[in-house]
Amino acid sequence: MAQKLEVWQRGPLPDIDPLLQPVAHALLQAREEINEYMHEFPLALLWERPAGMASTGFHLQHLSGVLDRVFTYAGAEGLSEFQFSQLAEEGSDSAEGYTVANLVDRFNHQVDLALAQLKNTDVSTLPDFRGIGRAKLPSTVIGLLFHAAEHTMRHVGQLMVTVAVVKRDEAIH
Repeated sequence: MAQKLEVWQRGPLPDIDPLLQPVAHALLQAREEINEYMHEFPLALLWERPAGMASTGFHLQHLSGVLDRVFTYAGAEGLSEFQFSQLAEEGSDSAEGYTVANLVDRFNHQVDLALAQLKNTDVSTLPDFRGIGRAKLPSTVIGLLFHAAEHTMRHVGQLMVTVAVVKRDEAIH
């Protein structure tokens, strides 16, 4: 069986500047991995917190939320009330009304929005200052976009471990 190439090994993505290709590649890689790992994941395990660590549901909420917030800041905009409400909801155990599918769909949609923003990003703005949050913590457009990519991949790794642990624990019991 031929090994599947990672997204970055498949070549440049159309309509995305070469300087922004690594961000796009990382987000698409994250999407592929999340969709693979979450396929047929049981709803009953979504909010399990192995060893008191973050749940699979938290990681899925947080992945979408961070992409939304960081790309909002990169676009020189402030957060909306809806974004603040989603932030407040992240990490609440057993948040009502969520399914695995709608959390995965939410992440997939957020990646689509991020890719659209990357396609429309003027690379001459990459070094431009961007203030983060109410305190206007200092960053730049490229700093935020890079952070979105690395933060996403960090949480994908954590999600993959959490999924493996809660599935193993379920199988043992």
